[in-house]
Amino acid sequence: MAKVSESIPTDLQPEVDAAINWFNAQSADEFKVTGIVDAEDSLAQSDGKELRLVLCGGDICQQKKFKVLRSGDSFSVSFADEAPIANGTQAELDPPPGARKAWLDDVISKHKFIILVFYRGFW
Repeated sequence: MAKVSESIPTDLQPEVDAAINWFNAQSADEFKVTGIVDAEDSLAQSDGKELRLVLCGGDICQQKKFKVLRSGDSFSVSFADEAPIANGTQAELDPPPGARKAWLDDVISKHKFIILVFYRGFW
């Protein structure tokens, strides 16, 4: 079972910053890192880091896997190869608390009422 942490270990922060900056440069939306999956595995790697990050931006949260190589003061970032998921669905991870803090306030200001439907399952 994957272990998701909301706090990024200090030793991984430069690599995480490089990965999210690289990802945002390619994305139309601005994403934030709201979690890291199996941080201990990433810390144990010596030649480059594979990071599984939970990213939230706009109305979506997603998990992405990055390969980050340090070269001097800079980083080389790319998507890491991922094995296909056996049942064809994304890994079961809950969105972190507070990832959509401003969403409800934004929607309520645009409508007289809203309907919230809660579903517990894959995201």
